[in-house]
Amino acid sequence: MNYHIVTYGCQMNLHESEKIAGILREQGYERESALEEADIIVFNTCCIRENAENHAFGNIGALKKLKRAKKNLLIAVGGCMAQEEGKAAILREKFPFIDIIFGTHNVYELGALIERKRKQRKAIVSLLEDRRETEDNISPVRTSFPNAWVNIMYGCNNFCSYCIVPYVRGRERSRRAEDVLREVRELVAAGYREVTLLGQNVNSYQDGEMKFPALLDAVASIEGKFRVRFMTSHPKDFSPELVAVMKKHENICKQLHLPAQSGSDRILSLMNRRYTRKAYLEEIALLKREIPDCEVTTDLIVGFPTETDEEFEETLSLVTEADFSSAFTFIYSPRTGTRAAAMEGRISEAVQKERIMRLVERVNENTRKKSEACVGKRVEILCEDFDEKKGMYLGRDMNGRMGYFKCEKDRVGDFVMLEITEANGISLYGREV
Repeated sequence: MNYHIVTYGCQMNLHESEKIAGILREQGYERESALEEADIIVFNTCCIRENAENHAFGNIGALKKLKRAKKNLLIAVGGCMAQEEGKAAILREKFPFIDIIFGTHNVYELGALIERKRKQRKAIVSLLEDRRETEDNISPVRTSFPNAWVNIMYGCNNFCSYCIVPYVRGRERSRRAEDVLREVRELVAAGYREVTLLGQNVNSYQDGEMKFPALLDAVASIEGKFRVRFMTSHPKDFSPELVAVMKKHENICKQLHLPAQSGSDRILSLMNRRYTRKAYLEEIALLKREIPDCEVTTDLIVGFPTETDEEFEETLSLVTEADFSSAFTFIYSPRTGTRAAAMEGRISEAVQKERIMRLVERVNENTRKKSEACVGKRVEILCEDFDEKKGMYLGRDMNGRMGYFKCEKDRVGDFVMLEITEANGISLYGREV
């Protein structure tokens, strides 16, 4: 029997799909790259933005013919969209051929749900309420060697006015530090060369007296040659202690993802972000003062309800002032159940599109300048993959930039020193030194 998993959304979902694969492996399934050949297809969905939902709906609907042709095919839908209030009923109505619907709080139940479905014709919908425990009994099928994702916490307590995450992921719950450290040690011993610590807000991590800077310090102190990344950090919980730990360890990547979302204090207040532009820039200044070569990436939203032209200009200027190396940019997408969805003052689609184009142009200008400044320098990358179209190996440097190079032998999993000869947007090209 074979499985195929379709994943939407963030790194948290990517790692969750690895856990789902681990559960399916325990059920006797093997991975299948071709969707049409699978005996079970699992959609791990996202509902952060409307586009993600639309893609999921479209791809699920496209399986209707396949389901008719393969009577024993199982189709399961899980993840954030399945957990969102009312979405399970919509899925059942639109796609009655779905066999199993499960939420973010009962991923661990998928094996049992499959067993139940094998014994009955009726579809199964299983959505639990918020849970306090974490899924440390699931052995994931890692798919991103030499990189590995490690959850340190789940859920979120911040309730930003635009965000659905606390409603579908639940309240914050941190894993035990000893479990996190054991997992990282095992990954390093198994040959993984980069570990990314994951949480909706890693800065909120707390296991007893141990907070995130102490956990990061302990992870980075594990013996072996490997890198550490972490995401995502919330500016309201940013601390000098975190900067001190980043500065202390050479194996902590010189990159901080710190979502700003807006450059306007009024919009930040409406978003319930609980920091100001001034406070955000002071955090960046502290980071740059202590670790001058550290790059900052961010998330930015345009077209939030009532956002004026002047307030959008404040976001544009923040890109320059904070000197972001890159940014994920988004048009505001209302999510049912969030406070922002009920706000008046919606921005027209035309204005939103004009603003996002200007923002992307400003961000790309920054990115190009930083990439061009790398030409002639030497950077160490961790080789991650081989690009068949380009005929080149690729991997990221400590700042998160992608570097490409040619080599006759397989270098995936190796640290490679490159002399950069060319820059193209966000990508670097070089020769092995």
